[in-house]
Amino acid sequence: MKIIAFGGSNSQYSINKKLAIYAANKFNNADIEVLDLNDFAMPLFSVDVEKEIGQHPKAKAFLRKLAGADILVVSMAENNGNYSVAFKNVFDWCSRIEKDVFQHKPLLLLATSPGARGGASVLEIATKLFPRYGAEIKASFSLPSFNANFDVEKGEISNRELKEQLEALIKSNF
Repeated sequence: MKIIAFGGSNSQYSINKKLAIYAANKFNNADIEVLDLNDFAMPLFSVDVEKEIGQHPKAKAFLRKLAGADILVVSMAENNGNYSVAFKNVFDWCSRIEKDVFQHKPLLLLATSPGARGGASVLEIATKLFPRYGAEIKASFSLPSFNANFDVEKGEISNRELKEQLEALIKSNF
């Protein structure tokens, strides 16, 4: 089983990428590929730029990566209650090539933040919007207060209750 995992942020220290990697590694017998949104940086999407350059090759490459997956593990970064600009730009370019960006792949949708809400706003937005773009959301999970509940050195959720909750979601939905 091939899993594509990524955090919806372009930060080199992305806590959402850390969470996505952790969650992807909870699947048994998985071949995991972690994407970095920095590898898919493109000009800010606009119809004028699209008219000038056409479909961006990095958007096509991102879609090919998703197409090769059996399961997607995506952890959304929250910026001012919404998607990060880095994710939104990749998403916008891709959706102009293929409306069903997520290509009807089973998706584990995650979010975390340093705050107590754990990216709840962006998770709510993504849960409502992603199915319109071909996401088959099987489960979603918010990790609140990342710094208090995730051991960065060990690369794992340190709060036993939250750890068990995520593991149960994966086991029962995938």
